[in-house]
Amino acid sequence: MPTQNLGPHDHTSPFIWCAAIICAVLAVVVTITGIVVSLGYLTMRPKVPQIRVTSAQLNTIYFDQTSLLTVQVSVVIRAENGNAKARANFYEMSFGLTFISGQRIAILVAEPFVVNANSSVDFNYVYQSPPIPLDPEEAEAVSLSLRQNVINFELKGTTRTRWRVGLIGSIKFWLHLDCQLMLPVDGTRIFPRCSSRST
Repeated sequence: MPTQNLGPHDHTSPFIWCAAIICAVLAVVVTITGIVVSLGYLTMRPKVPQIRVTSAQLNTIYFDQTSLLTVQVSVVIRAENGNAKARANFYEMSFGLTFISGQRIAILVAEPFVVNANSSVDFNYVYQSPPIPLDPEEAEAVSLSLRQNVINFELKGTTRTRWRVGLIGSIKFWLHLDCQLMLPVDGTRIFPRCSSRST
């Protein structure tokens, strides 16, 4: 029976073998890193720090016939770090205090600061406004609010936070706060349930 001549066998290039080995090593390294990071996360259970409005109060309000409004508002903002072993850094903190109508009356800011593990820091803001001229629509809204014995404010803004989590490394988040404050005109302190959301 005649034999077939199949010719020379094709051999895989050494470059392809090297590339395959490198890819296999990289896949193993990525897999091991993922397992280590996941175990570290499950072990430490890092918590995103929070910003909360713990209390607010309309200390004084004066509204005259010329549609000039003067207010003094107190707001307590708390920065919380629920991590058991990591300090949290807060920076670029800025919150605008406005009437619901949209007129800004104050910007509440803070220099960069650190909150220790399982701890919190309170910022007590007291803002005394200069006389604020109101247009007829805003003046009518304030008159209505005074008749209802409550003035509506909005506290809105952002801060950034950063903390280290073991082998995972440094974690950063933006914290966004959007809080509606319905402040009684008799100066009663309120305790809103406002806290930040993270991105």
